[in-house]
Amino acid sequence: MNTSRYAVVVEKGTSSFGAYVPDLPGCVAVADTKDEVEKLIAEAITFHIEGLILSGIRIPEPSSEVGVHRTRSRGVTCCWRQSCS
Repeated sequence: MNTSRYAVVVEKGTSSFGAYVPDLPGCVAVADTKDEVEKLIAEAITFHIEGLILSGIRIPEPSSEVGVHRTRSRGVTCCWRQSCS
């Protein structure tokens, strides 16, 4: 079994949360809560990949990276790990 790790972007809107996968165009989810949108996007990724397979379309390799940018009093620092200090 091949395992791939796709970057997921979660955005908070005025009344809901949205999520999308940059490397899987069209793979999106919307929900009322962050927990719900995270669950839905995981299901959407599986559904999206299964659809690509059934259609005989090549599955894109993950290529996006996720970074966290924090603004500090002396400028912007960049951290490329989830556990930034």
